[in-house]
Order: sequence, then structure tokens, then C-alpha cells
Amino acid sequence: MSNLRTILVITKDAVLTGIIEKILMDYYRVVCFSNIQSSLNYIYNSTPDMMVIGTDVYNSISINILHEMKTDPVFGQMPAIAVFDDNFPIPKQDYLLIDDYLRRAHLETDLLARVNLCVHRTEMMVEVNPLTRLPGNIAIIKQIQRRLDSFKKFALAYADLDHFKPYNDKYGFSRGDEVLKMLGRLILNTVRDKQPQGSFVGHIGGDDFIFITDIENAEDASMEIIDNFNKIIPAFYDSEDRVNGYIESVDREGIKKSFPLMGISIGVVCNRGRNFSHYGEIAEVVSEMKQYAKALGGNCFKIDKRHA
Repeated sequence: MSNLRTILVITKDAVLTGIIEKILMDYYRVVCFSNIQSSLNYIYNSTPDMMVIGTDVYNSISINILHEMKTDPVFGQMPAIAVFDDNFPIPKQDYLLIDDYLRRAHLETDLLARVNLCVHRTEMMVEVNPLTRLPGNIAIIKQIQRRLDSFKKFALAYADLDHFKPYNDKYGFSRGDEVLKMLGRLILNTVRDKQPQGSFVGHIGGDDFIFITDIENAEDASMEIIDNFNKIIPAFYDSEDRVNGYIESVDREGIKKSFPLMGISIGVVCNRGRNFSHYGEIAEVVSEMKQYAKALGGNCFKIDKRHA
């Protein structure tokens, strides 16, 4: 069941909820909320694959939240289907920003096919990391280049775990994946808290993440990510390793060594005072800063303060 894709159902109608669950439960994991406001924490932390929304929860607040979500670079990729009562007038699509809709009378015959189509279409059109559900490399490149082309001033940060491979080698990929999912949620929630509008978080792959914020938010976000990561990460170790403060594993040459608990290194670069015209240029500098943070022992952030 845990490997099934997740459909978020938002409606106050218990009968409608029951019908949707019955239709989808053999093919998807169904999570239900009575309004969109109460679902936001789940959306931001778990990022479901799509939403099915009943018209009984449509009001000005819900519509505004849905608009913000659908125009967001991270959550805008999540498709939404509206279920309209049979006599409910169909509003203009740009008013609701939904991907599809169907009448309640057609749920039994059409819902599963519509959901399958929306999920498949999103997978074909939008590249997301399957583990963290964060935008992947294509979306990252587009976000960076779009900002450079519009001459927008911003900070780009590159986050990378310290000593992740020895952890993976000792504890296995399954537990390593749990660490990566935690880190993705931590970065996303921290960046959203610092800058709800105009920020971006992406997952390059493995233990490499990027985030984009306004320049004045980058330092605080980096510091908070590192501090909270250090508070959370001991819980991912067995009690003996946690008490010792290190693990026994092998390095890249296969030599057995002691490794400290994981940390996180972050490199930051901004385009204020430096002229970047191509994403490759700024990506090279932020990668350099990340490597600099690691070379200093890791578990820290370093901001490029050089000028052109």
C-alpha cells in the first residue's frame, strides 16, 4: 500500500467521500480532508500526486488557496479534478485553475479513468523526483534561467549531506531514502516559512538539493536548515551509534573507518554584483561554494561574496 500513488480528496460530503474511496482504493492511496485549509500541512509535507475536490468546499478562501497552489513552481505540478453536482453551473477554467472536472452522476463510470489520465499526463509533462516529489533537474534549470533572463536578483543555494554514503552502506538504501525524504521536507518547509511567495525548492538527485530565495532570506534559511537537521538526524541512527556519535562503515575505497553522524553543507551564491547570463555559470559557482563548505569540515554554509 505504501508504494501506491496518493490521491487527496477534499469534500465535506461523507457520501461523496465514500464513493470516491470505493472507486479508487484498489488502485491508489486515498487521503481525505473536509476543507482545503486543513489539508495544507499534509500537502506541504507529503505532496500527494493529485487532488479531487468537491464543489461543496468551494468558497473564496478555498479558491484563493487553490490559485496560489496552482501557480506555485513546486505545487503547481499537482493536478486537480473538480467533482460538480449535476445541477452545478460549470465556471470558467481560469477561474478555478483545475485540470479536469466531471459530474457526480458520472463518478462510477469516469472517475478512475480521469484520475489515471491526469496522473499519467503529469508524469509525462513534469519531471519530479519520485522519492521526494520535488521538481527535478529540468524544472530547476528552467527556474534559474527564467530568473536570469528577467534580471531578477536572487540567491541560489546548493545543499548536500555530509557522510551520507557511509550511512547508506551501513543502514541500507531504505533507511537512506527516509533521510532524503526528511531532508526534502525540512528544506521545503523552512524555505516556505521564510518566503511563502517566489521561492523554489528542487531535488537534483541523491542527497543534492537546491533552493532559491530572495537574497535577504538565504542566510537565515541556510542556518535554520542546518540547525534543525542536526536536531533531527540523531533519530535516524541506532541507539548505540547515536550514543557513540559515529558509525563504523567503509569509505569509497572499501576501507573500514569511523564516520561522524551526518551533517549538511550548503553553498550560496547570488547575482547581485555578479553578472550571470546562463544557468551553467551560476550553477558552477554555487557548486564551488558547496565544495568549499565541505572542505572546511562540513555542517556549515558558505556564501559567495565575490563581485564581478
